[in-house]
Amino acid sequence: MAVMPVAAGPRAQKPKPAKPKPTESKPAKPKPAKSKPTKPRAMPQSDVRAFIQALAATNPSPTTELHFADPFTLLVAVVLSAQATDISVNRATETLFKKAATPEAMVALGVDGVARHIRSIGLWQGKARNVVELSRQLVAHHLAQVPRDRAALEALPGVGRKTANVVLNVAFGESTMAVDTHIFRIGNRTGLAPGSSPRAVEDGLVRRIPPELLRDAHNWLILHGRYICKARQPECWRCAVAQWCRYPDRTETAPAPRRAVQED
Repeated sequence: MAVMPVAAGPRAQKPKPAKPKPTESKPAKPKPAKSKPTKPRAMPQSDVRAFIQALAATNPSPTTELHFADPFTLLVAVVLSAQATDISVNRATETLFKKAATPEAMVALGVDGVARHIRSIGLWQGKARNVVELSRQLVAHHLAQVPRDRAALEALPGVGRKTANVVLNVAFGESTMAVDTHIFRIGNRTGLAPGSSPRAVEDGLVRRIPPELLRDAHNWLILHGRYICKARQPECWRCAVAQWCRYPDRTETAPAPRRAVQED
């Protein structure tokens, strides 16, 4: 008996996966507005003179701590002092200047000869090249003399505005203000001359400090920043100018001395 073929029914279709319902995106939280840094309060002009005079009373005859004998050795010492301490520079120049204390002698000593004396100072390779080349240019263009001219000084290798200001102030007695890290900090921290750049602080100090006090103010401020108004922990408890200072986070008392730990 023949078997009749069974008609195939429609194939069962696989159920299509349900499309995920679009989720509603949560509104983004508004970002808090960035607060603009508050500018330090400028010291009233009436307090500026008292501030500088108080510094003067603590050190009537301020001077740079770099060792030098004349404008040339001062220029070399200041060039070497970039990103280095005065102590390390004095240690290096003690032997360097015995070998070469004039531009002619420095050129004759050469880069390698200069480098042997200043290896303990940061960036000594570039500084050695700059010292020899600026000496060569002094011989070639300035009769081996340090020029008393800002533009001519700044044209020398390794000499920027700060270095030129130091030389003009210390060697030639001009009322310039060389803004290093210490003076920049004091100008802003105390409110003496707030500014966002060294040049802005320099201009503020030159404008605000009485002219007859300006030349020595350069060293008064550097020494004050180096030994009293320090970067990390200013010693406000022994500061001669604290009463005029606008710094809000003063350290009014000296830190307690650490007790020695006794070993068992």
